[in-house]
Amino acid sequence: MCKKFKPISISLSPNTENDDIRLALKLLFLSWKWKRGNASNQLEEIFKKYLGVKYAFSFNSGRTSLMAILNSLNLKEGSEVLTQAFTCNAAVNPILWSGLNPIYVDCDKDTFNISFDDLERKITPKSGAVMVQHTFGLPADMDRIAKFAKDHSLILIEDCAHSLGAEFKDKKVGTIGDAAFFSFGRDKIISSVYGGMAVTNNDELAQKIKAYQENTKYPGFYWTAQQLLHPVLMNYLILPVYNFFGFGKILLVIFQKLRILSKAVSSKEKRSGKPYYFPRRMSNALALMAIHQLEKLGRFNDHRRKIADFYYQNLKDSEFILPEKIAGSKNVFLRYTVKNFEAHQIIKKAWKKNILIGDWYTSPIIPADTNLQSVKYKTGSCPNAEEDSKISLNLPTHINITINDAGKITDFLKTLK
Repeated sequence: MCKKFKPISISLSPNTENDDIRLALKLLFLSWKWKRGNASNQLEEIFKKYLGVKYAFSFNSGRTSLMAILNSLNLKEGSEVLTQAFTCNAAVNPILWSGLNPIYVDCDKDTFNISFDDLERKITPKSGAVMVQHTFGLPADMDRIAKFAKDHSLILIEDCAHSLGAEFKDKKVGTIGDAAFFSFGRDKIISSVYGGMAVTNNDELAQKIKAYQENTKYPGFYWTAQQLLHPVLMNYLILPVYNFFGFGKILLVIFQKLRILSKAVSSKEKRSGKPYYFPRRMSNALALMAIHQLEKLGRFNDHRRKIADFYYQNLKDSEFILPEKIAGSKNVFLRYTVKNFEAHQIIKKAWKKNILIGDWYTSPIIPADTNLQSVKYKTGSCPNAEEDSKISLNLPTHINITINDAGKITDFLKTLK
């Protein structure tokens, strides 16, 4: 019954393997290890060594990590941060929470990353920083953007939430700009359910980020328990019966309503509100989860590339528009994203087959029910991003997707007319 009703899924709890679930279950009974301990420091040291950066500071999320960076820049209130559309409100809200204004830059027509031409159009005298998202683990053209930032005296921030392990011209993403942040959310490259890291090689920025971290509280016990429960309940209870008359889906909704499980994005954030658990430091328990996953990063990313290559080989002669292979880049493919003008109809058909391939919703700022006015996005300002949000669908690449699963997905897609 478990295999029959368990979906092929792009998110929910994708990265967790049996040893991760057992670790979460063990930590649930070790509450004295939840808040404080040495794990956060250990995680920072491992991360610094992996990236080859001077400084790394852990937080409870990519959102808090970005807030720490923004608050270290000494930008005047109301200063502008150039950031791309076709993104998540989790990347935009910290800008607003920091008293700054997001200026949305369109996507390039051929990639999911920032349009250099639109970037040049959108800069104003109030622009203080540019934030570059390596969308879905596909590195942006950092040569052009770094030169642009230098020529215009802009702070360059890399949004690496999708791209831990990706490289641009033999440089790991997150090491090219003035500062960068990473996310360890539930459907990211590595996952501790919640978690993040801010990194920099700049001594002055590092001092300020460290001061921000030291003045930030640890998450509460209840919130930490919610995160530890997530991989346990998802993998042992919800996913095995997900499509058994919708029982798993009902359980997920009930657990979220009862606040036994947290949501990836709260309803408050969809109106640019700040939940009580931001900003917070990285808890010891979640740092232990992140360390455990970080040890498997190479294998995870090799697997993602293998699955992505399978999709490419099996869909290259289809009607789907595939991601461009960017010269000099080493992609990690958080998801393998393709385009088709019937994307959302295809997604619905796939769901009926218990194949939960994903979308980028129907909005340039996701989730779809994000209030665009509250995040200061003007409809029509980024036409490529708005079109991409309507015609894109995401195929899973995470460690629990087998070649057999990928084959079921491509076989399904190739039957569509």
